[in-house]
Order: sequence, then C-alpha cells, then structure tokens
Amino acid sequence: MHTLKLLSAFLKMNIQMSLAYRADTIVNILLNLMWLGWELLSLNIIFSNTQTLGGWGIGELIALLGVFRLVNTLMIALIWPNTEKFNQSIRDGSMDYTILQPANSMFLVTFSRITVWRFWDLILAIILIVIGINMSGDLITAPQILTFILLALSGIIVIYSLWIVLIALTFWFTKFDNNVTILQALLDAGRYPATVYPVWLRVIVTFIIPIAVATTIPLQALRGELDFNQVLIFFFIGVASFIIASRVWKSGLKRYSGASS
Repeated sequence: MHTLKLLSAFLKMNIQMSLAYRADTIVNILLNLMWLGWELLSLNIIFSNTQTLGGWGIGELIALLGVFRLVNTLMIALIWPNTEKFNQSIRDGSMDYTILQPANSMFLVTFSRITVWRFWDLILAIILIVIGINMSGDLITAPQILTFILLALSGIIVIYSLWIVLIALTFWFTKFDNNVTILQALLDAGRYPATVYPVWLRVIVTFIIPIAVATTIPLQALRGELDFNQVLIFFFIGVASFIIASRVWKSGLKRYSGASS
C-alpha cells in the first residue's frame, strides 16, 4: 500500500506538470503520430519489394511494431526522464536525499519523473498489434493472449533491468553519461524479428543481451509458436534479469560516498 501511495503521488505530480504545458503535449502527440506514419510507410516500402522479411509478413511486422512501441513507450515514459536526473544526482551528491527516504531507492529513481502524455501511445501500440494480427490471419485464443501479456511484462522487466545495470555503472564511473544512448541503440534491434539476423547475432539479442525477449518473443507467444517450456524459459529470463539488476544496484549503493566526501 505504501508503494501504491507513492506511485499515485508521483503520477498526480507529473500530471499537473503536463497540464501546465498543454501546447507542448499537443505538439509532442502530433510529432509522435508523424513518426508512426513514417514507420508504417517504411514497412510499406519494404514489402513493396518482398513478400516476407525473415519469414514474417507485413501483418506480423505491423504487430511487431506495436509490441516494440508498447515496450519503447514505457521506457520513454518511465525510464528516460529519470536518467539525466540520476546521473546529475551522483555527481552533485543530491542522491543523498533519495537514499535517506523511507522507500526503496531503486523505486524512487525509477518513478520520480513520468512523461504522462506518452501513455496514450500505449493505445496506439495495442491498435497496431490488433490490426497486424488480423492482417496476418492468425487465430488468437485466450491462453495465447494471457501468455503474450505475461511475456510482454517479462520483456519489459528485462529492458528495465538493463537500464538499472547501465545507470548503476555511474556509481563506479561518475561521468558515464551515455547509458541511455547505449540502451536505446540496443532496443532498436527489437524493431525487427530476431529471424532477420544471422545466427550469432540472434543468440546475442535473445540470450546475452535479450532485446528479442521484449519484442519478438511475446509476439511469437501471441501467435502460438512457443511451447510451455519455452514460455517458462523466457519468463525466468525476466526474473533472473531483475534479480541481477537489483544486486548490481545494491553493490553500486555501497560504493556511493555522498555529498560529504
């Protein structure tokens, strides 16, 4: 309950901040629609010259774009806004105030800033997934939808865990300012199915730096391409990622010396 109250307070504060800049919110939404149009146009150009891409048709790629935007939206709304603030707090010692709060420091760093207007993009992402699945002609069942939701959440946890590890490196390397750029570059690999990459790179984006777990894998579950054992493996990848990230974060906190040093 304490965590939910904190999350509610952060959400209300960020909604008030967004309402103070209504014109910026409208412009950002229009720009986001423009980028969506460009992404769909790019797919149309690709499929005007081929029937499949890595064994996937245009409907499946549109659905994958929806999954990618679903994950990316949550990252942009929750994670990116807090990175610069966190990096600065390590350098100027203001991280002291976060650590002294009676709440989990990793939670506070994650949710203190939320780009509220981005959440409407989640609706667009779901629409893209539905349209893509309908275009592909796949028959979806309730268990497949539940598995998709489970693995999508697991994939989001994987990306979140990667972010935690990258920003935690700031505890060791104070001027490590490229952490978001690195993660965004890695996440861009999830725009396309893992099957388009050579085998060695497919292994990397699936198991070593598991970007595909956040995009390709949930969609494969929605299409009924994964068996029960595979679902368990990819779910536990998310769990393991979070455990590792939490331990790295705690190790980083031990190295933090504060403003008094």
